[in-house]
Amino acid sequence: MPAWLESAVFYQIYPQSFRDANGDGIGDLRGIISRLPYLRDLGVTALWLNPCFVSPFRDAGYDVADFYRVAPRYGTNRDLRALFAAARAHGLRVILDLVAGHTSNEHPWFRESCRAERDARSDWYVWTDSVWTRSGLDQPVVAGYAARNGNYVPNFFWFQPALNYGYARPDPRRPWQQPAGAPGPRAVRAELRAIMRHWLDLGAAGFRVDMAGSLVKNDPGGRATAALWRGVRAWLDRAYPEAVLVSEWSDPAVAVPGGFHADFLLPFNKPGFTSLFRRTRPADTPYLDRSGRGRIRPFLEEFLPLLAATRGRGFLALPSGNHDAGPRLGTGRDARDLAVAFALLLTLPAVPFIYYGDEIGMRSVEGLPSKEGGYARTAVRTPMQWDASPNAGFSAAPAGRLYLPIDPAPDRPTVAAQEADPASVLQAVRRLIAVRRAHPALGAGGGFAPVLATGGRAPFVYRRTAPGEAILVALNPGGKPCTARLPRGAVAGPPRILAGEPGALRRERGGWRVRLPAIAYAVAATGR
Repeated sequence: MPAWLESAVFYQIYPQSFRDANGDGIGDLRGIISRLPYLRDLGVTALWLNPCFVSPFRDAGYDVADFYRVAPRYGTNRDLRALFAAARAHGLRVILDLVAGHTSNEHPWFRESCRAERDARSDWYVWTDSVWTRSGLDQPVVAGYAARNGNYVPNFFWFQPALNYGYARPDPRRPWQQPAGAPGPRAVRAELRAIMRHWLDLGAAGFRVDMAGSLVKNDPGGRATAALWRGVRAWLDRAYPEAVLVSEWSDPAVAVPGGFHADFLLPFNKPGFTSLFRRTRPADTPYLDRSGRGRIRPFLEEFLPLLAATRGRGFLALPSGNHDAGPRLGTGRDARDLAVAFALLLTLPAVPFIYYGDEIGMRSVEGLPSKEGGYARTAVRTPMQWDASPNAGFSAAPAGRLYLPIDPAPDRPTVAAQEADPASVLQAVRRLIAVRRAHPALGAGGGFAPVLATGGRAPFVYRRTAPGEAILVALNPGGKPCTARLPRGAVAGPPRILAGEPGALRRERGGWRVRLPAIAYAVAATGR
């Protein structure tokens, strides 16, 4: 396990929307390099870049047409190497998005596999044995696409043909379903490692793996796919021991024992995690809601078993949001709400991922036409808002040429405005990251125990521990003040407030009481 992951705070960058350095309206690698001082000062330790490789961009780069070359709209391979080097100079690591399960239908590998005659790539994708075979065992197929007498299985959109990692349980009635050990799947696995080796040798610090659990088909419980990743992890441990592997699996109990250092809880398929910040159903109330009706128990009932299943093996990864999830964290919340949200995100026992712009409370921009396969997701992919200059400082291009429009709201948040405001969410996030990095108890592997987590009532209080250190975190997202008596032993020594409300903990006869005003938090060192 790379030691640096324990205290890591990641920042997710959607390259086309972060900063445009050459004035063409699309964010690029040189634009990211220009903002590395901002990211260093924010306190994050690592960056995750969404795919930046050659692509027709029907799915925003998740349809890769060349895994070994940076897309020209972002720059060149030399620019990416420069980003790796500049990031290291600022104390930052960069991980890349690895689209392991499929390619674009414009990838040369796929075009070769489409030929009527057999060739070296014929078995690199999942093809049926006839154009009349219209079922892939509960998987859709794209019919009649090529000269080849067969139909291919896509992974997501129709133009993303699935690479062939084999079937865990091939159906003998469908001889085209190859076992995972067949020559085609073995060749694909070898190529996957070659891609990883290429970028690791050029300076990448690891990978976030897209749809990591989807590789081997007909794989109940993901066991064969996990075995594949365990092989990759063993190779990384030998050849690149500091490289990290983070999965988009959203099943940490499978993914972490299956070889990943960390696995995401995702807002769209983990209801407990979703319930913290977003509605799981229209009638539900998120925990972080001023009404005070939100409940913390659904999250804990999901989180605690996952924490136990991964303890000592790897970590959970918790995102503030991402390019696939809406609405943005800042939608419908102000700086105080967001400070409480980040106090939670940055003090839980997990690796936090901050989606670009969430640290200033950027909001979803609804009603935009779909861009590059974004559909409803387009609302959370608009350009970063840097300042009050034209295009919010994102680009010098005319507004009509921007990748996506800037949030048109007159009160849109910007980095520049929040830099000058000590009460801004940006300043709160900076303080919280600094506290997290200074205290091992708040790291991803520190101890965690709920202290107060009763029904829908505030406050939610929990204890984080490491050898020689104990920290108490208290949260009140509701619009009314709250108070509660802490159980005996929750505070082991005179408390020292590290962030948040300075008077949150008060000694009473025989114990301690926590008092929080509306929409507030406190992080306190409380002895050993």
